[in-house]
Amino acid sequence: MAAESPPLLSLVEEFVSGLQDSKAKDAATGVRDGRFTVLQLVEALGQSLTSSQPHTRARGVQLLSDVLQENHTALTEREVELLLAFYENRLKDHYVITPPVLRGLQALTKSRLLPPGSAVSMLRSLFQDVHVQSLMLAERACVYNMLINLMDSREDELKGLGADFVFGFVQSMDGERDPRNLLLAFQIAKNIVVRGYNMGKFTEELFEVTSCYFPIDFSPPPNDPHGITKEELIQALRAVLTGSPTFAEFLLPLIIEKLDSDVQSAKLDSLQTLAACVGQYEHKDLAEFLEGLWTSLRREVFQTSSEKIESAALAALTALTSCLSRSILNSDSEDSLSTFLDLLLRDCKHHLFEPDLKLVWPSAKLLQAACSASYRASHIITAAVMPPLVEQYNSKTQCSHRRTLLEVVQRFIQSTAGCQSSDHDENLFSAHKDSLCSVVFSALSESNSSLQITATSVLTSLAQQAGVLSDADIELAVDHLTRLLLTDEDERVSLAVVECAGALAEQHPAAFIAKLIPTLKEEMFSDQREASELHSHHAVRQRCLAALAAVSVRAGVVRESTPVLLDVLSSAHADPSRFSADEAAHACLSLQRIAERAQDDEETGRCFHDVVIPRLLSLALQAALQKTSPGSGSPLVEEAVLSAMVPVISTACSRLHATFAEQTASRAVSLFLDGDVSFLPDNSFPSHIRPLQKQKQQEEEEEDWWRQSQLVCLLMACVCSLPRSVEVPQEERLLSELEELSCSCSHPLSYTSAAKCFAGLLNKKPQGVSLDSLIQRTVKRLGSELDRPSSPMRTQAFTLLIWVAKALLLRYHPLFSTLTDKLFSLLDDADLGPAAADGFSLLMSDSADVLNRGCHADVRIMYRQRFFSENSAKLVQGFNAAPQEKKPNYLKALSNIVNKLPKQVQVSELPALLSLLLEALTCPDEGVQLSTLSCLEPVLINPPQVLIQQLEALVTRLLALICSPAMKIRIASIRCILAVSHFPAHEVLPFRARVLRALAPPLDDRKRLVRREAVQARGEWFLLGSPGGR
Repeated sequence: MAAESPPLLSLVEEFVSGLQDSKAKDAATGVRDGRFTVLQLVEALGQSLTSSQPHTRARGVQLLSDVLQENHTALTEREVELLLAFYENRLKDHYVITPPVLRGLQALTKSRLLPPGSAVSMLRSLFQDVHVQSLMLAERACVYNMLINLMDSREDELKGLGADFVFGFVQSMDGERDPRNLLLAFQIAKNIVVRGYNMGKFTEELFEVTSCYFPIDFSPPPNDPHGITKEELIQALRAVLTGSPTFAEFLLPLIIEKLDSDVQSAKLDSLQTLAACVGQYEHKDLAEFLEGLWTSLRREVFQTSSEKIESAALAALTALTSCLSRSILNSDSEDSLSTFLDLLLRDCKHHLFEPDLKLVWPSAKLLQAACSASYRASHIITAAVMPPLVEQYNSKTQCSHRRTLLEVVQRFIQSTAGCQSSDHDENLFSAHKDSLCSVVFSALSESNSSLQITATSVLTSLAQQAGVLSDADIELAVDHLTRLLLTDEDERVSLAVVECAGALAEQHPAAFIAKLIPTLKEEMFSDQREASELHSHHAVRQRCLAALAAVSVRAGVVRESTPVLLDVLSSAHADPSRFSADEAAHACLSLQRIAERAQDDEETGRCFHDVVIPRLLSLALQAALQKTSPGSGSPLVEEAVLSAMVPVISTACSRLHATFAEQTASRAVSLFLDGDVSFLPDNSFPSHIRPLQKQKQQEEEEEDWWRQSQLVCLLMACVCSLPRSVEVPQEERLLSELEELSCSCSHPLSYTSAAKCFAGLLNKKPQGVSLDSLIQRTVKRLGSELDRPSSPMRTQAFTLLIWVAKALLLRYHPLFSTLTDKLFSLLDDADLGPAAADGFSLLMSDSADVLNRGCHADVRIMYRQRFFSENSAKLVQGFNAAPQEKKPNYLKALSNIVNKLPKQVQVSELPALLSLLLEALTCPDEGVQLSTLSCLEPVLINPPQVLIQQLEALVTRLLALICSPAMKIRIASIRCILAVSHFPAHEVLPFRARVLRALAPPLDDRKRLVRREAVQARGEWFLLGSPGGR
C-alpha cells in the first residue's frame, strides 16, 4: 500500500489543487481495478476534507462523489454506513459543498446495502438542511433522483415517515420550472399518489404544487438535445392528477374553470384529463360537480369550432356516464346516473325534434355518447327518445326532415352496439322493433333516393342487433331490397342496397337463399328485352351480379350463389347473344369477390374445389375446342374473360386447405400435361387434349391452337397460388413444357402466361442443385435466342427472361445477377432496348396474378432497395458508355427503378443520380418524364445542397415541361415548380420573372386541374420577395 500511496496522493493533489477534473475518472478506475480502496481514497483526501477553505473541501467531496458514482456497487455495508454519516454531516457545511454532497448521496441511494433506517435519516437531513429550489438545475435533479431511488428500494421506510415525507417533497418541488426536472418530480408525485403513501393533511398541498402546471404550456426550443415534448409533460402530469379519488374535490373544479379558457390546447387537455380521471372515481366523488361538468361539456359540443375539442368532449361524457353507471343502487341512496341523464334529456331531447335546426346533431351526439357508456344509460335514453323520434318521423312530410330523423335513429342504434351485454336477455330495441321496422320499410318504399339510402343504413344497423328482427321482418326486408335492385336505377341507391344485403345475409342467410337468389337468377335469365331496353337490362344484370357477390359470405349462401354465376358463364358460352363478354367478365369478378370475402372454412373450400374450379376449367376448355366461324365464337375465349377467370381460381386456390390444394395441383397438371378430363363436370372432350403442345393436326390450324394454348393462364392460376408446402406433381416435366411453350408460341397471352407460370414455379422451387441447373439451362437457351437478331422468337425469349429474373430477384437467388447483366446488355439492343427499359418497371412492381405474397410466393423484404443498391452503379456506367441514340433507354430504366423505391430511399439516394434524372426530363418519352417528375417531387420538399447547385438546369427543364401535351406531365411539372418556390429565397429570386412568365399560359389551360395547380404555383412565386411575402 505504501508503494501505491504516492500515486494516489499525487492524483488527489492534481484534482483538488490542480483543478484537473479528468483525474476523477482515473481515481474511479483505480478503485474499480483494485489498485486502492474507497477507504484509502478517503484517507488520502483527509487534508482536503478538513481544510478551512470551503472550495478545497468542495473539491475533495466532489472527487469522492465522482468515484462513488462509478463504484457504488463495490461498497460494503459498513462503508455505506460511514459514508452516509459523513455526507449527512456535510449537508450542514458551507453551501458550495452541497452540490457534490448531493451527488454522493445520490450514488449511495443506488446501493443495495443501505442500512435499515438510513433512508429516513438521509431524507430528514435533506429536507431540514437543504433548500432545493435554491440549487442549480443539476443538483435539483440529484435530489429528485435520490427520492426515486429510495422509493424503489426503501419504500416501507419512506411510508413510515407519514405525511412528513409528502410535506418535504412538496417543499422541494415548489417552484420547479425546468421540464427535465418536472418529469422527475411528476414521477415522484405519481408514486406518492398511486402507491398509497399517507398524504394526510398535505393532500391539498400536493395537489396544488402539481396542478399549478395544468394545463401544460410548453414549446420545446428548436434542436432541443433533450427531446422532451409537450405531450410527455402532459401525460406525466395527468398521471399525477388522475391517480387518486382523493384529488376529486380539487381537480374537478379546476377542470371546470379551465374549460372556460379561450385557448384550444387548454380545453383539449382539460377534457382528456376529465376522461382519464373519472375512470378512477366513484359516483360519490362526482355528485356535487355533475351539473357544472355537464354545463361545460354541453357548451363545448354546442358551440365548438374544433372537431378535436368536440370529440374530446364526447369521449369525456362517455367516461363520465360510464363512471356513474358503476354505482350500486341502495334503497337510501340517490341514483346518480338517472339524475345526470335527466340533465342531458332536459337540455337535448327537445332539439331532436327540430330536424331543420342546427342543434339537432350536437344534441344527438351528446345523447349518443352517453348511450355508448353502459347498458343502463342506453336503456334510459332509448326509452326516452325512440318513441317520440318515430312519432316525429311519421308526422313530417318533407323528405329532408325525415332523412335527418332516420340518421339520428341510426346513430342511436350504432351507439349502443358496444354496450349490449350477454347478461341482458332482451335487446335494447326489442320494445321499439315494430315501430322502427315500420319506419324503415316506409322509407324504403319512398321515391326519394337519399331517404332510401339512409333507410338501408338503419336496416343494416338493426340487423346487427341480436334478436331484434324476426324472420318475417327479414323476409320483408329482402323483398324491399330485391325490388330496389331490380327497379331503381340510381347508382348510389344500388350500392347502398348491395351493401345492406351483404350485411343482412351474413346474419340471416336463410332468407337470402330462399328469396333473393332465385329472384335474381330469374331476372338475369329472363328473355331478351327490346332494343330500347337493352341498356337498362344490362344495368339490372350488373346489379344482380354485384348483389350475389355481396350476400355470399356464409358457406350456405356460397353453395347457392356460385352455381348461378357459373350458369351465366355457361349461358354466355352456349349462346353469346344472351350474355355479352362484359357480363361474363363481371360474373367472374363476382366469383372473385366471393372467393375473397367468403368465410374461410372447409365447406366453402369444398365448394370451390368440387364445383367452381372444375366448372370454370371445363367451360374454358369447351370454348377453346369449339369450331366457330370468325366473329361468332364463345366470349369465353376472349382475353378479357380469361383474365377475369384467373383471379377467381388463384384466390380460391390460395385459401384451400392442404388436402384440397394437393388434389387441385394434381388435377390441373394432369389436365394440361396428359389431357385427363375425368374430374371435369362435362368430360365429353376429344381424346389426346394437350393444351401445352401443338398437335400434328393443328400444324395447319394455328387459329385452333392459340385458343387452347392461352388456357395456360388458368394453369398458372391453379399451381402458382398454392402454398409452398404443396408439392406440384410432375414438376420437371411441367417446367419443360412451359419453357417450350413460352419460347415457341406466337400468341401473346399464351407465351406471357407460360412465362409467368414458369417463373411462379421457379420462385417456390426448393434451393439446391436441381434449381441451379434448371436456371442455368434456361439462361443458356434464352441467351442463344436473344443473341440472334434474326430469331423470330426474341420477344418471347425476352418475356421469359424478365419473368424469371423477377422470380429470382424476389427470393434473393445468387444467379439473379446473371440475368441482370443480360437485361442491362439488352438496353443497347436496337429492337429490344425500349422493352428492356420497361422490363425494369416490371421487376420493381407488384404483380397482381403471380409472384406476390397473396399467392404464397417467396418474397424477401426490401428486395427493391437491394436491387437498386447493387445495380444503380451499373446503370450509370452503361449510360455514360452508351451511344447517344441508346441513352433514352438507360434513362427510362433508371426512372422506372427509382420511381418504385420507397419515398424515404428516394430522398436519400436521388442526389447521387441527380444529373441523370435531369437528363431524363429531356427524354422524349412521356412515361420517363412523368415517372422522373414523381421521383423529384418529394426530394424538392427538403432539397439537398447538390440540387440547389443545379437549380438553373432544374428550372429550365421543368418550365419546358409545363407546355407538354400530356395533362399529367403538366400538372406534375407545375407542382415541382411550386416546390422550388420554397427553396431559400436568395437562391430562387433570380428565376422569379422567368417562372411567372412561364406560368401565365397554364392559367388558361383547357383542363381545370392544370389551371388549379397553375394558380397556386403562380401565387407562391408572386409572393416571393414581395412585401408581406417570404
